[in-house]
Amino acid sequence: MKLAIAGSTGRMGSTLIEAILGDPEFELAAALERAGHPALGRELGELFGLPCKLALSSDLEAALAAADVLIDFTRPEGTLAHLEVCARLGKAMVIGTTGFSEAQKVRIAEAAKRVALVIAPNMAVGVNVTFKLAETAARILGDAYDVEIVEAHHRHKVDAPSGTALKLGEVVAHALGRNLSECAVYGRQGDTGERDPKAIGFHAIRGGDIVGEHTVIFAGAGERVEVAVRSSSRMTYALGALRAAKYLRGRKAGLNDMFDVLGLK
Repeated sequence: MKLAIAGSTGRMGSTLIEAILGDPEFELAAALERAGHPALGRELGELFGLPCKLALSSDLEAALAAADVLIDFTRPEGTLAHLEVCARLGKAMVIGTTGFSEAQKVRIAEAAKRVALVIAPNMAVGVNVTFKLAETAARILGDAYDVEIVEAHHRHKVDAPSGTALKLGEVVAHALGRNLSECAVYGRQGDTGERDPKAIGFHAIRGGDIVGEHTVIFAGAGERVEVAVRSSSRMTYALGALRAAKYLRGRKAGLNDMFDVLGLK
């Protein structure tokens, strides 16, 4: 299976390339970066110390012509531009980008009518199992337990709360019969008054080189239940993305998530 990687010099891009080169089931067809990037034209072996003579390119159409699937962990605007080309050329796409607006999510859903997509705020298998565990806990514990979600990431992450934290909130809210847009509380400061029992709180920590940590706290009378996942390597995200790419093999169109990939629905 031939893969193209967008944002190849980023943290996730380089990890994805390493994962692909280590899996004989895949072939790295193209490594992409934005036009004007200073590393364009240089070999990946030179850039990352990996056994690969493929040169970094900005030619998306040529990359897609040589690939079966594009994997994209970049920024919303760039991902949507790449998605338009994928939809036009009929190429499948794995999207790990976070921070999409509601309007942008509608554009992705429209594109999925033409090509097969997997989109998830977190591709790691363990994180998606955590989504399922949080859903189960919320359904069993119900309204008697207050819900707070705490996430931590490295100092370079630009969006907060993380897409994974928001997904956890959506999963829990749905299990509790709530609308997250109506019950979410993002941080607290000053005289906030008594906690709304229907609220789902979000708290974001940024610092150092933390890869990703997420904890859902269910606080009840006399006990606290915590569902947590801590990632120590981006390779977990990369391996999940490769699993998503395999899932898209032979699929013509449709919007999928990691629950589809892992059979958790």
